[in-house]
Amino acid sequence: MDVAQLKQELIEYSKEINIQEIGFTSADTFDSLKQRLIVQQSLKFQSGFEKGSVEERTTPSELMPKARSIISIALAYPSKMKGAPKSTKQEPRGVFARASWGQDYHDVLREKLRLLGEFLQEKVDGVAYKAMVDTGELHDRAVAERAGVGFVGKNCALITEDYGSYVYLGELITNIPFQPDEPIEEGCGDCNICVDTCPTGALVQGGQLNAQRCIAYLTLTKGFLEDEFRTKIGNRVYGCDTCQVVCPKNKSKDFHLHPEMEPDPELVKPKLQPLLKISNREFKEKYGYMSGSWRGKKPIQRNAIIALAHYKNEDSVDDLADLMNNDPRPVIRGTAAWAIGKIGRSDSEELILKAKERESDEQVINEMEKGLSFKHQTV
Repeated sequence: MDVAQLKQELIEYSKEINIQEIGFTSADTFDSLKQRLIVQQSLKFQSGFEKGSVEERTTPSELMPKARSIISIALAYPSKMKGAPKSTKQEPRGVFARASWGQDYHDVLREKLRLLGEFLQEKVDGVAYKAMVDTGELHDRAVAERAGVGFVGKNCALITEDYGSYVYLGELITNIPFQPDEPIEEGCGDCNICVDTCPTGALVQGGQLNAQRCIAYLTLTKGFLEDEFRTKIGNRVYGCDTCQVVCPKNKSKDFHLHPEMEPDPELVKPKLQPLLKISNREFKEKYGYMSGSWRGKKPIQRNAIIALAHYKNEDSVDDLADLMNNDPRPVIRGTAAWAIGKIGRSDSEELILKAKERESDEQVINEMEKGLSFKHQTV
């Protein structure tokens, strides 16, 4: 087997199947990443969604015993939406982050990796491989960086030369000893815009993220959102793009190379009020194909309630009152009560007081008290 020739053939095939970037690295342990992850754990900066132990996340041979190399791929996704609907005072809208536009990127990348794996199987007897996208143990950005696909910027995103950071990443561990590509040198320089602009200070410093404060993470949580983050979340119902949008490396980067990644404007900039009463069935039918649906409708609804409070949308108070009185989920009842108080319609206090008489959940009552307290605050 001529491994160099096989590598070139694989690169050419990757272009045929519409992969924007491909790089190769060894299956050696990611030693510097291991140290960073240990520090992140000690500081409690991890989100809790990470899969596997530190050892598994940094040692490819733990995942595939005969691992010899890793193939990293990147697919570019759009950063601008065609025909984006406008949010109005009467019908305010929320927003899904760009990484949730179109078909779930996990499915798209897994299909590309499947095709690469089958290509190798046709060329080499006894080939073994293991594909991963985001939810696997390996750290996608660390793999891509070492494979020369791009560099990890101060915003902790993988930044490519041609496509900026608007790329999805995946990798294939193989038992073929491909020649590694050279990593790209870090290119942020003195720029610190992302760190300075992060709404919650989640970027502790360039290259270090406290996921517990990251809005992208917070929009996925299912409990009561801490008070300090409710004003920061704005109209985001899923994810956050701020550190990517402000990055100079992303200026004018907008690629529409995959039809399946194109957003449905009405879904990724949804009217907020209809989200309050969307059924499980309707949610799955409308949003189930998007990556932003993976945590279910509860976080989306909670975030929509907070967004309506952000807009001080009085037309939504009746629907919010219905949730406050009748929804079986304490987080939704309590957040609705808080929002009613925040909006401050003339009957907000009366609505909350009546509901409070029937409420037994202490956390919900606490949120009702917060809602009532807005009347006494100076605007």
